[in-house]
Amino acid sequence: MMKHSSIGIAIALMAMMSPVPATGEVYLQGDTNGDGEINIGDVNVILNNILAEGEYDYHYDLAKDSLINIGDVNDVLSRIITGEREWIRTAEDYVWDDTTTSLPELHISVPLDEWNRLLSLYDANPQTTQYVMANLRYIGVDGEIYDINDIGLRLKGNTSRRRPEGGKGEMHTAGHTDWHHAHFGLHLRKYVKDEEHTIQGVRKLHLKWFKDDPMYVREMFCYDLFRRAGIWTGSRDVYCRLWLHVEGDAKEAYYGVYEMLEPIDENWLKRRDTEDTFGTHQGNLWKCRYTAHKANLNSGYDGDYWYDDDSDDKHVYTLETNTKRFDNAKNQLIDFQLKLNGKKDDSFYKWINEVCDVDLLLHTYALSVAMGMWDDYWNNGNNFYLYFTTEDIYDYKVYFIPYDYDNTLGTTNRCGVQSDAVNHDPLNWGEYGSPLIRRLLVFDEYRALYIKYLKQAVDDANDLMHYNDATERIKHWQSMIKDYINNDTGEDTEIRDEPAFWGNHSEYRLLEQRNNYFMTRAGVLNQLK
Repeated sequence: MMKHSSIGIAIALMAMMSPVPATGEVYLQGDTNGDGEINIGDVNVILNNILAEGEYDYHYDLAKDSLINIGDVNDVLSRIITGEREWIRTAEDYVWDDTTTSLPELHISVPLDEWNRLLSLYDANPQTTQYVMANLRYIGVDGEIYDINDIGLRLKGNTSRRRPEGGKGEMHTAGHTDWHHAHFGLHLRKYVKDEEHTIQGVRKLHLKWFKDDPMYVREMFCYDLFRRAGIWTGSRDVYCRLWLHVEGDAKEAYYGVYEMLEPIDENWLKRRDTEDTFGTHQGNLWKCRYTAHKANLNSGYDGDYWYDDDSDDKHVYTLETNTKRFDNAKNQLIDFQLKLNGKKDDSFYKWINEVCDVDLLLHTYALSVAMGMWDDYWNNGNNFYLYFTTEDIYDYKVYFIPYDYDNTLGTTNRCGVQSDAVNHDPLNWGEYGSPLIRRLLVFDEYRALYIKYLKQAVDDANDLMHYNDATERIKHWQSMIKDYINNDTGEDTEIRDEPAFWGNHSEYRLLEQRNNYFMTRAGVLNQLK
């Protein structure tokens, strides 16, 4: 499955010979008690976890099968006997390494019949979520090569979903290709569920083209901002380069620079299962979005609740975990909505502090509003997840998870109560019928906290959204990708300081000082009292 370049081999040899790693955030595979050695103490840690039916810890999962069992004990024993030592980086630090200027490369190859089936699936239903079989060569920024066969490939996106080649009804013909940018989802273990079908434990990747973002930075900027501000519920993302080859073609097609995004799923939860974050990964995860109705958590709407059943159907509230216990999870969400809407202010204040990290929620939402995210929970009833840390209907912690930030930073549209997301009032960001943030801002202390976080975002002391800091980061990112933009689709082949062409305000800029987004937004936020 995995081949090593000369660089990768050198790094591996250095790690085996040295008691400490040369660079990067890494841990010693098999050192489950963290003492820097591999010995019988590490075996005892795993055995105690198994006997106590303890929480999952990726440090114990040497087989990378998402289970803690006797196989992991045997792996440690083998390392004690053979003396094998392997320093590895955590999955998120390896795949989503934002500390380097290098770009990972993804080369996807698809059998001709599978590619044509993907095109036919799109023709039958443009919102299809069905997978076809493909192969992947992944080249990491360290030169390490992963060859993974028989993975799942599908199209992604909502209004941005596209046919990746030709027009309706057209099948692939070698030498007569009409490539189009499209979003893709990769499921490395869709068909074969073993250790070999991961990249250091990572099972899924989302690949997004920079739809209607001539700057190639908007969503990258937003997720980076969450990380800078300590919002750990944000996903990780990096730039990558993408190639696609259909069987029979003389060469692979270069699709250009993409965003490689961390999917929000059960494994996303596992990577945040620590004492400082969720503290669990076994609760109920809901994807919430605008379909026929808005996902605004208003109990006056009976709701379109369902679970992820691998069909093409889309629902307002879709349960992503514990799907076999859907009715219980649905009752939990409905109970949350009823209390969110029905409790009187005093009772609501006490309850929301019991079930929610209000500071984290307001910090997250303030940054979202500062970035001009109008296609969101409050204004459009769209693009967020909720995670309930337990399956108990009444006893849980609930977390708001931000999602989908490409329509931001000056890309604005007439939507909800807004016509200009850059100048719109942050204290009245959305409709009255969206209670989660509106009800919090009734209380003076929470209104003050929300305003504090809004102003912090544009304060030049915080390296967040002040014009000087923001433009420096954007120029750095663009210098990394500018030589790789031109691609075989013929689309999005240059970087331009403009918002999306379909927006109702074409004047906003990110680098130019004229009509500058960051300067204009700072002026609005700094006036708040």
